[in-house]
Amino acid sequence: MISLRRVWTVAERDIKMFMRYKFLLIMRAIWFVAQIALFGLIVNRMFDPKVQSDVGGSYFNYYAAGIIITMLYSTAVFIGYDIFEEADHGVIEYLLSVPVSRKELVLGRSIGGGLRSFIYVGPMMIFILYLIGVTSVLQLLTALLSLFLFTFGVAGFSITLAVTIKSSDRFDILMGVTDALIVRLSTTLYPVAYMPQYYRGLASINPLSFAADLFRWGAGLEAEALTPPLIATFGIVAFFSIFTFLGIFLHERRLEGGGWQ
Repeated sequence: MISLRRVWTVAERDIKMFMRYKFLLIMRAIWFVAQIALFGLIVNRMFDPKVQSDVGGSYFNYYAAGIIITMLYSTAVFIGYDIFEEADHGVIEYLLSVPVSRKELVLGRSIGGGLRSFIYVGPMMIFILYLIGVTSVLQLLTALLSLFLFTFGVAGFSITLAVTIKSSDRFDILMGVTDALIVRLSTTLYPVAYMPQYYRGLASINPLSFAADLFRWGAGLEAEALTPPLIATFGIVAFFSIFTFLGIFLHERRLEGGGWQ
């Protein structure tokens, strides 16, 4: 039986570990400021009124909401890099020896990876919501709950890849390629009205599109969504469930024998 106390202990450890990466946190914050204050404002002025109308009246609002989703994704996925660093220092073997089941370990790491992403991005999200404005608190709370599951799913996705590949170099390359594809083949930054048909098909099943559409819906930017809120929520729940299960299953299979190698 899974113990919630042990799951939380694992999650709490990962949250504390993440807060030690001060240089990473500072650089990500600088990137966020640059994207909003420079790129977002400049590009917003470059678009003609028709483009602005197609994205609900302001591309800046559209872009700012998408940047929040990319921040949630990029910080949640960092849990995979933690796993490789711990493997290099022999911490994986220690974690496998403590009185915590592998199911509890993976579930705790997924939750920890998602929570620390939300804690870090939270102030930025509040700032963006202040700029955009919120029309319905209930819609926003519903969207935020779904985004919690989204970050847990991203962390589970990262854990799944890490325990499958077991090579930090290959993992780094794969995550770079995945990041380039999954962000750009979504509605996080690019309006659906200007997507080619084949592009739109890929974007419609992308978890980042689900998250971006839900966040915009929660902020009252319904006109800019590709996927209806109910379908987007279902997609995120499926994404979270699949990669949490895969993370647990592969963690148990790939780490049989009590070690990383």
